Parts: sequence; structure tokens; C-alpha cells
Amino acid sequence: MLVGYARVSTTEQSLDKYIDILVEAGVDSRNIYHEKISGRHRNRPELNRMITELKPDDLVVIPDLTRLGRSVSDLYNIVQQIHNKGANLRSLRETWLNTEDIYSRLLFAIFSGLSEFESSMISERVKEGLKAAKARGRMGGRPSKRKEKSQSVALMYNGGMKIADIVRHSGISRSTVNRIVSDIKSEKHNINVHGL
Repeated sequence: MLVGYARVSTTEQSLDKYIDILVEAGVDSRNIYHEKISGRHRNRPELNRMITELKPDDLVVIPDLTRLGRSVSDLYNIVQQIHNKGANLRSLRETWLNTEDIYSRLLFAIFSGLSEFESSMISERVKEGLKAAKARGRMGGRPSKRKEKSQSVALMYNGGMKIADIVRHSGISRSTVNRIVSDIKSEKHNINVHGL
């Protein structure tokens, strides 16, 4: 039996387009499971219900892979669950994906393996980059507002502006401005001490 699955990410989006595509592909509208939920959610009630109700030799038809999952590992897990029920999967957009065919299953497994390998390589490169930066005394991550704004705060403070005015003009919290001003005073003190 042909079983369809369609999903959109938000309640504002319409499922009609995907349902029409599935019906046109021969899926009875009564056998289409559909839901409005982000693909990031692991718990998708209609997808779970569809997998639970699958019977051996059913064929799950999807408009495209993005409707089923957002990551290769997620897709691979869902395909495995479908296979465990004795059913198969066909994507209408990715015509190479039809798990009734042994070559498609092999291709999907290869793509999954390559994607996992790529994720591992990216993760490894990020770790190596952070390690190298740390060895040079730099830390990764986004610069703090304090560092980003310290120069402009220093200019305003050294120009005689009051802290309340600096807070209003810079959009930085009073506590951050106070810390920057404290750093400025500390630097001036060090310069005076070492300059004597």
C-alpha cells in the first residue's frame, strides 16, 4: 500500500501543495499523514504514528527528503525505522531514493556515511583551530560587547563625558561601562607607576 507523509515547519505554511503532489503520485488522501511541526523536533506525532502503523511491503512516499528530516543522521534513523517495519521509502524529488531498489539503499548508506565523515572532519578542524588559537593566547567564540565597545567608551570617557551619558549614547549596560572605565583607570595607573 502507498502511504504518504507531508510536513511543513510552521502553522502559517500550507500543506496543500505537498498533499496534492502525493495524491498525484497515486497515494490515497486517506493514507497521507501530515503535520505542521519543525523538522528539528525529534518527536513528530504524525510521523511516529505513520511508522507505528506501517505494514510489511508498504511504500512510504514523500515529496522530498527535507519533509522527512533536517539532518542526514535523522533521515538515516527514520529510514531504518521504516525498514524495521518491512516497508520501503520513495522520494518524489530525489528520484535516486527508492529503497525498494538495492542500489538506492547502497547509495543512501554511502551518502549517510560520507555525511557523518564530513561532520566528524568539521568537528575535528574546529577543535584543532581552537587548540591552536588557545596555544597562541586567543580564545574562540564571539567577542564580548565589552571588548567591542571599549574603544568608543574610552574615547567618550577620556573626552570628559559622564558615565550616565556614555551608557545612554553607547547602548551598553551601566555595569559594563563601569568595568571598561575601571580598566581605563587601571591602565592609566600602570602607565603612571611604570613611567616614573
